[in-house]
Amino acid sequence: MILNDTIVALATPSGAGAVAIVRVSGPDAIDVVANVFESIKNKDLRKQKTHTLHLGYIKDGDKIIDQVLVSLFKGTNSYTGEPTVEISCHGSAFIQQQIIQLLLRKGCRMATAGEFTMRSFLNGKMDLSQAEAVADLIASDNEASHQIAMQQMRGGFSIEISKLREELLNFASLIELELDFSEEDVEFADRTAFRDLVSRIQFVLKRLIDSFAVGNVIKNGIPVAIVGEPNVGKSTLLNALLNEERAIVSAIAGTTRDTIEDELVIDGIGFRFIDTAGIRETKDVVESIGIQKTFEKIEQAQLVLFLVENSRAKDLEGLKREIEEIKNKYPLKALLVIMNKMDLLSETEISNLTSNISNLILISAKQKVGIEELKGQLLGLVNTGALRNNETIITNTRHYDSLIKALEEIQKVQYGLDTNIPADLMAIDIRQALFFFGEITGQVTNDELLGNIFANFCIGK
Repeated sequence: MILNDTIVALATPSGAGAVAIVRVSGPDAIDVVANVFESIKNKDLRKQKTHTLHLGYIKDGDKIIDQVLVSLFKGTNSYTGEPTVEISCHGSAFIQQQIIQLLLRKGCRMATAGEFTMRSFLNGKMDLSQAEAVADLIASDNEASHQIAMQQMRGGFSIEISKLREELLNFASLIELELDFSEEDVEFADRTAFRDLVSRIQFVLKRLIDSFAVGNVIKNGIPVAIVGEPNVGKSTLLNALLNEERAIVSAIAGTTRDTIEDELVIDGIGFRFIDTAGIRETKDVVESIGIQKTFEKIEQAQLVLFLVENSRAKDLEGLKREIEEIKNKYPLKALLVIMNKMDLLSETEISNLTSNISNLILISAKQKVGIEELKGQLLGLVNTGALRNNETIITNTRHYDSLIKALEEIQKVQYGLDTNIPADLMAIDIRQALFFFGEITGQVTNDELLGNIFANFCIGK
């Protein structure tokens, strides 16, 4: 990795806009920009204080490219931990490219994806989990994912892991010291206190690992398949949930030939709804392909909305059998059974339905009756307790994998304590646990790992 050169990139989205920001970072950042910047007050950027703004012109020789506002960050007092200049120019795509090309000719190199944040990590401005949270924050598209990314970026997760690692490291040092005095048969590490620590570490690791189920849902959204026979109102339900005419609705059975997907955020949690083709026997080739895709989408979904229409109220036993078949076929998927067109049911039929089929949701998709209750039921299937209590929630697959491996090693340490295995064997498991803790925060890392992580960032960040 090259860290002693000066890099440049557009820090705002590409394309035309009111304002764009060109970011320059590296040992020569201030000198390079100073050579193409003319202050309206004839100030030399090199002599100005850090964290100051300067109005002037970017010039290529005698040619003025744009009037700009330059932000100056000297020394290590910047996002990257090295001299940085941010040029706020007008948002013309032509102007952006003219400035970037000029800086490239003056000695800058085009930044790679995530290189500014990688330099921030390598210069000790943040740890690796905080750096990864930057990408999650940029990608957050609902309140819950934003809240988790902000907590992680502020170091909530890192602090918890680092504290456990430090305590374990202290005991590891004492265990290692015992190895140097093995002939004297002495114990420097208090085994009772060590047992308490190992037990506490296991508790924290299990809580963090369990939180991944919720975190993954919050980060990626919950895929929800809307299934049922043709013409029961699946597309109408999708439109009612989204509050827009997203899917074509008609009285002709089999109107939906392909899957239609859209996302809805309910109280900060993203749900990805999939309107599928109606399931029935058909000789229509195109409709058959759509029905096959329906079964594929059910496999991919975490939640299935089984929609039936009001006529099924007359065959409760048949409906019960069908519900049981779906539960048996997809035992790991949450299932909500919804009866549409409730406005056409009598009070007696409604009473009979609710007393015979538990947790049945009655709606009228066309009249938008019962939709808010349905949203509440959807939200109830997501365990948001940890989120409400501001607990640490894991959303990163790499962190989850390292936590699983760390827990395995700590359980080996626990076994060693219970069976009184020699200290030298127990020390091996402790070192491995420390290794996996270090992987999360970046205290243990390699170029390949960093390359994989920061390759997923956008250019300019």
